[in-house]
Amino acid sequence: MRGRSDGGKKKHVIVLVCIAAVVLVFVYLFFGSSNHGASAIEYGRKLGLGGDDDDASKKDESSSTSFYVDDDDANGFTPRSFPVCDDRHSELIPCLDRNLIYQMRLKLDLSLMEHYERHCPPPERRFNCLIPPPPGYKVPIKWPKSRDEVWKVNIPHTHLAHEKSDQNWMVVKGDKINFPGGGTHFHYGADKYIASMANMLKFPNNILNNGGRLRTFLDVGCGVASFGGYLLASDIMTMSLAPNDVHQNQIQFALERGIPAYLGVLGTKRLPYPSRSFELAHCSRCRIDWLQRDSILLLELDRVLRPGGYFAYSSPEAYAQDEEDLRIWREMSALVERMCWTIAAKRNQTVIWQKPMTNDCYQEREPGTQPPLCNSDSDPDAVYGVNMEACISQYSEHDHKTKGSGLAPWPARLTSPPPRLADFGYSTDMFEKDTETWRRRVDAYWDLLTPVIQSDTMRNIMDMKANMGSFAAALNDKDIWVMNVVPEDGPNTLKLIYDRGLMGVVHSWCEAFSTYPKTYDLLHAWDIISDVKKRGCSAEDLLLEMDRILRPSGFILIRDKQSVVDLVKKYLKALHWEAVETKAASDSDHDSDVILVVQKKLWLTSESLRDLE
Repeated sequence: MRGRSDGGKKKHVIVLVCIAAVVLVFVYLFFGSSNHGASAIEYGRKLGLGGDDDDASKKDESSSTSFYVDDDDANGFTPRSFPVCDDRHSELIPCLDRNLIYQMRLKLDLSLMEHYERHCPPPERRFNCLIPPPPGYKVPIKWPKSRDEVWKVNIPHTHLAHEKSDQNWMVVKGDKINFPGGGTHFHYGADKYIASMANMLKFPNNILNNGGRLRTFLDVGCGVASFGGYLLASDIMTMSLAPNDVHQNQIQFALERGIPAYLGVLGTKRLPYPSRSFELAHCSRCRIDWLQRDSILLLELDRVLRPGGYFAYSSPEAYAQDEEDLRIWREMSALVERMCWTIAAKRNQTVIWQKPMTNDCYQEREPGTQPPLCNSDSDPDAVYGVNMEACISQYSEHDHKTKGSGLAPWPARLTSPPPRLADFGYSTDMFEKDTETWRRRVDAYWDLLTPVIQSDTMRNIMDMKANMGSFAAALNDKDIWVMNVVPEDGPNTLKLIYDRGLMGVVHSWCEAFSTYPKTYDLLHAWDIISDVKKRGCSAEDLLLEMDRILRPSGFILIRDKQSVVDLVKKYLKALHWEAVETKAASDSDHDSDVILVVQKKLWLTSESLRDLE
């Protein structure tokens, strides 16, 4: 009995100790988290990027609810803080999240690459939390050095360096990852490969832009985008495209390097580009079966190529002599002939086909020839969420008559009225006024930014509502590139943007953008928050998405109504943003428009700080 009594007392003591421990942990979590947050923000200050004094975000991987405190004004509440995303979501791309596919048990056809296409979470499944930078995050290396090297700690993934070690994609050297410029079919450097292509086409001085006639390229299955990176020296803008597949993080590396890139796949949906956008499409060992499904993928490339555009194809089928490669080559050759393509050049591992300049060849084909011509009611410029079609898009009457796109060579085409202005009923005078208006506005923006930036602070810029691309055109004298986003619910002016020699995509801001976190230095938000609210979508979700996209120390230019600017200011502390400048917009479409310049602070979670220690 004495033994049992002692055991009971011991159990009682243990229970009391456990209860006390739980109480202490609760007190620590409830009252101590703000101190950890202060440490995280203090870390940002030590890096010279500043920080705000608000409580740090509390870590809660499953929560999608903001924490609020009453601000005693007519609007009711001000967000105090947002949860911090779990470390597992540090590279979250909400509409390209493989875990979401599994959780929602989506029935997707893997053979059609549907699992690499966009599948956005419903509101109840969104991670309404802040994504922290990785431990030890550094301000990215500045362009042009960034083309050749990035900080390893910013993208701590080195598997591609080992997997592609024989192809010179990337090499780990100490605390950096270097990019020698190699690729699967150009081990000895993209620059030599590019010059070889220009030589094949007999362009002057072996320069692939052909005196400015070739400006916009599409690189399918781009790897880490060295092809597009080296083309920039020839005044060629390349949309480097790849899915978030087994070569994970390739687009993340491209954007970290400061090279235009986008996450996408040739699957079942049209690419987010209008017809006749690119002078050249490129596939170097992109591992795409172009013959599948009635050649629907090659026909999608045909849709986005301009009259007289090229398809450069570097693959074993172009030169290998084994039976399977010869079979594929014969079938590809017969297919492109029926599509009215001709061989412009062929050498070693590379063949370059060229599209016709007019509709003549299409109209001369025998009845029943496959692939068929698209129906007259098929809109080749409708792209957002639209299924691909296995048919040939004919040229407009204008392009057919002019035997081409009628575009001026670069750089004159940047400011020349695009021929497709007439598709929207826009006049040359409207175009020129828009160009001049945004030139003045961009000058005013830079006056506001100049006290807080250096000449090399910006590289990757996004215009969230690009209209005719005049914001990007006004930045042409700066060493930057702009992702021009045209909202899918408005006029599809993206084709005007491509006709000016610029880059962009169609997108809905009610959904997340197809990019990795921390990939843009500056976001330009002109009326986009107002537009999202009008559509009944969440302004809070949009602000969180903007935070996800923006690099630490990056900037946002908000040009919107006073009420919208007031709303954004309520979220500044919760998002760890700082207001740099607020100014009434003179030269505005609306009398009430205001310009708000904000900067995102660098902050780290307590876990990240412990990892650093």
